[in-house]
Amino acid sequence: MAQPIPLEIPPRNPRAALQSRLEHAPEEHAEALLAAYEVLQELHNRGVLEIMRGALVASDDLLEKVVDNAKTPEAIRAIRNLFLLQRILGSIDPEWLEGVVQAIPEGIAEATTERDQPVGLFRLLRRLASKDSLRGLATALDFLQAFGRRLNSAHNSLPRD
Repeated sequence: MAQPIPLEIPPRNPRAALQSRLEHAPEEHAEALLAAYEVLQELHNRGVLEIMRGALVASDDLLEKVVDNAKTPEAIRAIRNLFLLQRILGSIDPEWLEGVVQAIPEGIAEATTERDQPVGLFRLLRRLASKDSLRGLATALDFLQAFGRRLNSAHNSLPRD
């Protein structure tokens, strides 16, 4: 009758596997290691590592000061306002906002080139009659109307003494 073949698997040594991977890492990842060393050197040259070390040493004090400042009514209002601004910016079509951003330097350039010329009432009325001016005025009036409506509703919702 056949005899079973004894199979003994040596126990796996995870420490030896890690040591082997560590020994081969410089060969396998030489380019990445060099890039990491360059980044580390630049951080050191610019003083970022010193700042990080100082922040780690003083982390408890820094955290305490940040928390104390964050508890003030002004900081709470600022955080709430930032969230509201995020909602506003998120609701604006980027193409429309890009038009506004481009119009600002154009308007400043036009104002500075015409600054030497006297401003007359008829000249202003002629400029006001252009399609672009009327479109801008209509948009500004729409904004002012909505703003006034919100101010009125906010005023009416305030508790009265």
